Amino acid sequence: MDSNFKNSADAKTRVCEIIDDLESELLEISHAIHDEPELCYEEHRAHEILTTALINHGLNTEQAAYGIDTAFEAKAGTTGPTIAVLCEYDALPEIGHACGHNVIAAAGIGAGLALSELAEPLKGQLRVLGTPAEEGGGGKVQMIRKGAFAGVDAALMIHPAGSEVERITSLAIQQVKVSYKGKPAHAAAAPEKGLNALDAAVLGYMNIASLRQHIAPDERIHGIFTEGPPKANIVPQHAAAEWYVRSPTRAGLADLKSRVMDCLEAGAKAAGCEMTISWSDLPYDDVVDSRSLLNAYIENAKKLGRDPRPETETAIVGSTDMGNVSYEVPAIHPMIKIAPEEVAIHTPDFADYARGSMGDKGVIDGAKALAMTVIDCWTSATLLPEAITEFEEIG
Repeated sequence: MDSNFKNSADAKTRVCEIIDDLESELLEISHAIHDEPELCYEEHRAHEILTTALINHGLNTEQAAYGIDTAFEAKAGTTGPTIAVLCEYDALPEIGHACGHNVIAAAGIGAGLALSELAEPLKGQLRVLGTPAEEGGGGKVQMIRKGAFAGVDAALMIHPAGSEVERITSLAIQQVKVSYKGKPAHAAAAPEKGLNALDAAVLGYMNIASLRQHIAPDERIHGIFTEGPPKANIVPQHAAAEWYVRSPTRAGLADLKSRVMDCLEAGAKAAGCEMTISWSDLPYDDVVDSRSLLNAYIENAKKLGRDPRPETETAIVGSTDMGNVSYEVPAIHPMIKIAPEEVAIHTPDFADYARGSMGDKGVIDGAKALAMTVIDCWTSATLLPEAITEFEEIG
């Protein structure tokens, strides 16, 4: 411990004081991002707001990091463990920041700005990573592939919700697009000369509907038709569908994908049509939270008057590319309460709370809890070794 601080508690007091001093700036950032929602890989305004704040506070900041226009990376510290604090800032179509990513971004920036003043005296290194396109675009997956997490010892972020929960009940997910090619014919004069692509799509749908009875209770398959025939008296030549396949683990996802493929192929074969499958190149893994890091976060959150509950008491189910990060380095993704429990994420009501007083409190408390947990990573002799041991057991 540096002579500037008597102990880690002293350092945590200081980092919380810095965040309090930054409160008005952080809330302005949160509100500005909320007021101009941007979809995945289009978050140019949010990118500018966040990187400007980092640069103005003297952090070494790279805009358009890792070849992604709306990603960024800021660094502080020169020696010691490297901890990444992650920001998300993309929105949803039509309902804006109904997932509260403005809160995530502002809290991450707040933690990063405060920690940058303590990195050298505490002998720690910090990375603030701006990760775009969480809502289906796989920004973190792209950044992993480009080396963003090389040399990182742990990665932390918070996510807003209607409940205070230790971790998300996450599902690994991969999307698949299916197109069918049949043979057109006059549906009344010569139907026997046609091959019905819509039948192929419908049969595949019905096969999957039957499969749903025989999958695990925590697995999910859901899809829609995205292309259909324009005229009823023509045997459809083209049809298309899109499916989401989810399972609690990426290993389970691989098995479930195989069963889904069998269903789709059987439908195409029965209709005599050609089928083209295109699986997303950006699958999302399940989140494997580091128990050691999560315990440290929970203790810090309790100091702020929050009490994260186990997911067994209040489950929040979803998929996130933070899961992919958790297979690269020890990571956590706790849920911080910014709305009443009856208000679900991905709803217009939740978007309102993300800019309200509860959302603002989530920004400040989230920044403090993250920052204090990073201090634990820098100063504890046992925390990171325990987290690394747990991580190695993931396999």
